[in-house]
Amino acid sequence: MAKQEKTKKSTVARLMKYLKPHMGLIVCAFMFAVITAVAMLFTPVIIGDAVDCIVAKDNVNFTKLGMYAGILGGLIGAVLLFQWLMNLCAQKAAHLAVRDIRRAGFNAVTDAPLKYVDGVSPGDVTARISVDADQIADGIVQGATQIFTGVVTIIGTLVFMIMINPWIALAVAALTPLSLIVSYFVARGTHKYFTEQTSVRGKLYSTCEETVRNRNIIAAYGYSERAERDFGTTNQNLKKCGFKATFYSSLVNPSTRLINSLVYAVVAVMGTVFAIDGLVSVGGITQLLLYANQFARPLNEVTGVITEFQTSLAAAKRILDLTEVEPQDDSGETLESNGNITIKNLDFSYDPEKPLIQGMNVDVPQGTSVAIVGRTGCGKTTLINLLMRFYDPDGGQILFDGEDARTFSRSSVRKSFGMVLQDSWIFKGTVRDNIAYGKPDATIEQIKAAAKAADIDGFIERMPNGYDTVINDGDGISQGQKQLINIARIMLVDPPMLILDEATSNIDTRTEKRVQAAFDKLLAPTDGKKRTGFVVAHRLSTIVGADMILVMDKGKIIERGTHKELLKKDGAYASLYRAQFAGNTIAINDTIGA
Repeated sequence: MAKQEKTKKSTVARLMKYLKPHMGLIVCAFMFAVITAVAMLFTPVIIGDAVDCIVAKDNVNFTKLGMYAGILGGLIGAVLLFQWLMNLCAQKAAHLAVRDIRRAGFNAVTDAPLKYVDGVSPGDVTARISVDADQIADGIVQGATQIFTGVVTIIGTLVFMIMINPWIALAVAALTPLSLIVSYFVARGTHKYFTEQTSVRGKLYSTCEETVRNRNIIAAYGYSERAERDFGTTNQNLKKCGFKATFYSSLVNPSTRLINSLVYAVVAVMGTVFAIDGLVSVGGITQLLLYANQFARPLNEVTGVITEFQTSLAAAKRILDLTEVEPQDDSGETLESNGNITIKNLDFSYDPEKPLIQGMNVDVPQGTSVAIVGRTGCGKTTLINLLMRFYDPDGGQILFDGEDARTFSRSSVRKSFGMVLQDSWIFKGTVRDNIAYGKPDATIEQIKAAAKAADIDGFIERMPNGYDTVINDGDGISQGQKQLINIARIMLVDPPMLILDEATSNIDTRTEKRVQAAFDKLLAPTDGKKRTGFVVAHRLSTIVGADMILVMDKGKIIERGTHKELLKKDGAYASLYRAQFAGNTIAINDTIGA
């Protein structure tokens, strides 16, 4: 329990960082809340005085009655006005704070180290930024104003009751702690259930996101029933923890209502006794009963808000945890490489207990085309990730023109590479914007020149609006066309180094030749300089012309040389080459695999 209380205090403290810029609105909300509460506190006084004007037969003071009616109407109008202003300020502050939290959460994801991004589910991150952020707006700021109004009303009610009859006020004050104690203990016990509920909800979003994104694979492998079962299990877990959270929190309101009804009955009985003795007027009894009811109402509201408040705190913790992910360090000098790369005694592993790359040494002069081949999991893509500084090595160095890569900023290292991946990425936007993704200020002439160099200009010109045609990933554009658009992006940026990471594995042979031709153009000398290129490939037909082929197995380079040299060596590469072109699939498994 102590840990839960510490967690809640920490969450509120962290939340205040986002509320402080909007403190003016919050202060106004509290001021309007005080005015609302005060106006409501004077309402029973006016009603009681009005009752005293009509209690005697043939002795009705219509003048005073009319005056009290006017005052009552003014008080009701003030309550409505300032309550509306209170809600307006509270909601605006809440949504502005949530906007800032969402922005911080999204920026944290985009700036987070790749290690963190690889370890979280996209669906869970989406749930934090969308659903959990909304819970903050619904519960914490608006709930705080309701709690504040309720406290002011409760204290004010007791003060007014003391002025009318201190004994009745004392009896009400004596019974009040019962309601607060019940609320405290029930709310304290439900926090863990709301925390569990938000966590399971994140898993549910993750399951939905994975299922929708991979629907074709699920259908192809007949996984639909198992996917439904997995979703059903998570959904059932959400139902269970949601039921527990709702059930236990719902005990608060009936419990407090029971105690409040007891308070109301005590006030009625005691007021009647005092009225018989002539110590309280009929109007005074009316005031006391109205105050007893008014005293109970904020207690009921406050205890009702506690449920939403608990949900909001649990949700706030999840998204605030996201906003506080340490961004990846991007300090360092700006890299302006000629393309000379040296890999020196390189060590790296994702898990310290499972070494991957160990003692790797490679010298890549400027303008060299390097092909990397090996079985799945041998470290090919890991090496690319290290070159791009998505990860830093555990030991050894990667040198650009003789300087350690860690002395340069990550962004400048990545800008020095043009990268085409196996899964091409197209975002919703115009063809022009997709090509100019890495160079937003490019002119249309530069964009068209890049598209022509990538052999995609004819396809684009045939589209309904040419370069202004809006496309997205599901518009029926072929995988090869997407890859060529990606290559056009690189043509436009014109980096000194290139990476083609299995970019032809998802396309047909004819399109592969177009992609390969485009890549050859990228590697071709410009201004007398040839670009350095890295090709990760399973299809050996795409790398036979490489200046250097690295054959990897279990994180180590087991062979290196040109295509002809490796065939002469008659080792792992030669076995793989014969397997691909002679149909010898056994050799693939026995040697290096594709």
